[in-house]
Amino acid sequence: APPHADYSADEFDYSTAYRAVSKWAVLSVAMAALSVLAFLDPFLAVVPLLGVLFGSFGLRQISKRPEEFTGRPIASIGMFGSLAFLIAGPAWLTYDYVTEVPEGYERISYTPLQAPAHYPDGVIPESAVALDGKKVFIKGYVYPTRQQTGITKFVLCRDNGDCCFGGTPKLTDKILVNLKEGLELTYATRQFKLAGEFKILPGESGDVGEVLYQLDADYLK
Repeated sequence: APPHADYSADEFDYSTAYRAVSKWAVLSVAMAALSVLAFLDPFLAVVPLLGVLFGSFGLRQISKRPEEFTGRPIASIGMFGSLAFLIAGPAWLTYDYVTEVPEGYERISYTPLQAPAHYPDGVIPESAVALDGKKVFIKGYVYPTRQQTGITKFVLCRDNGDCCFGGTPKLTDKILVNLKEGLELTYATRQFKLAGEFKILPGESGDVGEVLYQLDADYLK
């Protein structure tokens, strides 16, 4: 509401008039609450980044139009809370990435296991042959079976869309994993980290048919 006619704009007490809470302040707090997602994936750092931007928009809006908007503490909490997650989330993911590979193992992805695009599925590329017998570290998703607990043998897939939601993984996207004695797995749709001896060992897996690669794993996380 505009200042009463008996007061100048500078003399009007805004604290006694109705003012709307800035929507940017509210959005900033909401983003701050969701910013814990930044600890899960580097791309999700966009959530706290939005929280910082929304908070700054809110503070600017409140400063320019104090007669209409309130919510400065809310905007500040949202902005600085989001900023904390924006720093802490990527820092944690970087630390986790740098320290996750056990000593003596080589980090690999599924990329060297893939044949050139014009090759038929099932051709083992030279880049995969070069890994045969090496101790490697790799991440992937467990192909679901009827067994849910005490799993010691399973197929590791590149993509959770293929393995967890009824898809059919490519041959070069599957690794037959044998866990060493003392290790066992409880099925989950999350990504698992494994390390062990990589082998090129074409054969059959009862779960998803033919496989080309095998991992005798002595590390599971």
